[in-house]
Amino acid sequence: MIKLVRVDHRLIHGQVAFTWTKFLSTDCILIASDELLKDDLRMAGLRMAKPSNVKLVMKSIDDSAKALNSGVTDKYNLLILCESVEDVYRLAKQVPTITSINLGGTKSGDDRKNISKAVNVSQEDMKMIKELSEEGRSVFVQLVPDDDSTDVMKLI
Repeated sequence: MIKLVRVDHRLIHGQVAFTWTKFLSTDCILIASDELLKDDLRMAGLRMAKPSNVKLVMKSIDDSAKALNSGVTDKYNLLILCESVEDVYRLAKQVPTITSINLGGTKSGDDRKNISKAVNVSQEDMKMIKELSEEGRSVFVQLVPDDDSTDVMKLI
């Protein structure tokens, strides 16, 4: 069962590894990223950063979608992590059961607008978010479970 789909460019860090996994009773983290699979050192670091009682799976976006749609992940309390709005957009377009997306942290840059403490979006990100929202998917900003969630459409 998908407990949360989160965009966080840092992937596994304190907020994710401890706060979100505990709050959601997560027993498996799926990282959906094409770029990550090209970086063995980074993958090794993420394996060390995960909580000891949580399974970690790292797959490409397409392979993640196949696994999610096949039902093989249904037995887990699953936290799905993507590095970018583009990655979560690609995943959500292939997986109709993704109905809610948490924006937790995205990189800043000259071409990006800061819409909350840790979320920065480009014009292209805004188009993808708007499209997902128009499809009826909830896209919201929430750094940690104790924070109030805010509909991203109110921020952009």
